[in-house]
Amino acid sequence: MVTKAQLSKLGLFDAKVPRYTSYPTAPHFNRDVDAAKYTSWIEAIQPGSQISLYVHVPFCRRLCWFCACRTQGTQSDKPVRAYLETLKSELRKLAEHLPEGVTLSRLHWGGGTPTLLSPAMMEELAGAIRDVAPFTVQTEFSVEIDPNEIDGARLDALAASGMNRASIGVQDFDEEIQQSIGRLQGYDITRDAVEAIRERGVTSLNADILYGLPHQTGARITESVQKLLSLNPDRVALYGYAHVPWMAKRQQLIPSDALPTPEERLELYDTARKLFLWDGYAEIGIDHFATSDDGLSVAQKSGQLRRNFQGYTDDTAEVLIGVGASSISRFPQGYAQNAPATGAHTGAIREGRFSTARGHAFTAEDRMRSRMIETLMCDFRIDAEEIQTRFNVPKTELSKILGQTAKAFDGLLDHDQHGLSIPPEARPLTRMIARSLDAYDLSKAGHSAAI
Repeated sequence: MVTKAQLSKLGLFDAKVPRYTSYPTAPHFNRDVDAAKYTSWIEAIQPGSQISLYVHVPFCRRLCWFCACRTQGTQSDKPVRAYLETLKSELRKLAEHLPEGVTLSRLHWGGGTPTLLSPAMMEELAGAIRDVAPFTVQTEFSVEIDPNEIDGARLDALAASGMNRASIGVQDFDEEIQQSIGRLQGYDITRDAVEAIRERGVTSLNADILYGLPHQTGARITESVQKLLSLNPDRVALYGYAHVPWMAKRQQLIPSDALPTPEERLELYDTARKLFLWDGYAEIGIDHFATSDDGLSVAQKSGQLRRNFQGYTDDTAEVLIGVGASSISRFPQGYAQNAPATGAHTGAIREGRFSTARGHAFTAEDRMRSRMIETLMCDFRIDAEEIQTRFNVPKTELSKILGQTAKAFDGLLDHDQHGLSIPPEARPLTRMIARSLDAYDLSKAGHSAAI
């Protein structure tokens, strides 16, 4: 049994660590990856293979204070229309360099608020994407849906365009908490949106809920989770609120004195976690829960669970291409990120070039450490034989790396010749354990709390 005192001694309640949705993490991207390199990586994709596509829509009708995403407010459709034309131009340019026969494994629209697009805009964007890489019968098309910014006509357009998974952000249903984070979204409007989604034949539903919000208590998160469970989502992401006002200026509007302590955050997480498990959800990695027949549960059982910029995924495509301002692409060769600012991204596309601003080309060591961190985050273990065989690393070298990690965590980890694993009671430390395998200097990056 791992006590709070042990967790405290190991620094869990003070540490700031990456979420490890990539390795190396975005603060370590550099300008060595430019549009030319990005183009060459696109052209190196295997003809006839499957890729995944992420489309970023950076606009919102209102800016929620808790959000740290790259977004901007607008009450007019004019900038949205202009941005859509940029996306269509970017997609046409992508098609010029994409090898023949490429199809889509996954398509995700995120933001921002993709559902502020009009029905006609949605159909235009979906059509432009299909012109680049067509769907197959297995393609999963998911959209982030704001219940405050959706109606029947837009849901009809999304369903007609092929959306078969919806993702809804809940955060918390308590009104005082919603007021404190600038996100008013009642249970009734959320339930109505879910019912309208399912009426259109979209049966797969994701939901996000946060712990660590201001004024949040065990009783309040219990009520919010129970309300969420009444909507029967297929999978749930239970994220810790990342209070980073030095990065996201709007978070300065949130009352920091009302935030729970790190110890209270852990209790909030445990409360919500137990509720999901009691309701029959499988625990997926460090912060996801899914029904037994959901793709994440299936992937976990088969050892195919992966980690990407959206968190956990069952997507097996080797290439993820990000379209739109600030989007990040992942190739076997490395990461490439578009210009974060909408104006800079639009300017580059209008000039007939990709807006690639920075990225990272993988080294052999990057690939090895990336896999170790990913399998640790997904499966809570590192298989020594797999790492040695896959990356041709000497047994003694790998044993030394894993031994140092085990030693740093006061004997709480299981370490032998077969590898390293994290027992259930030590799993709150997972991100910190992953950090011990990170070869990059993390001292200058403003990461979020470890719990």
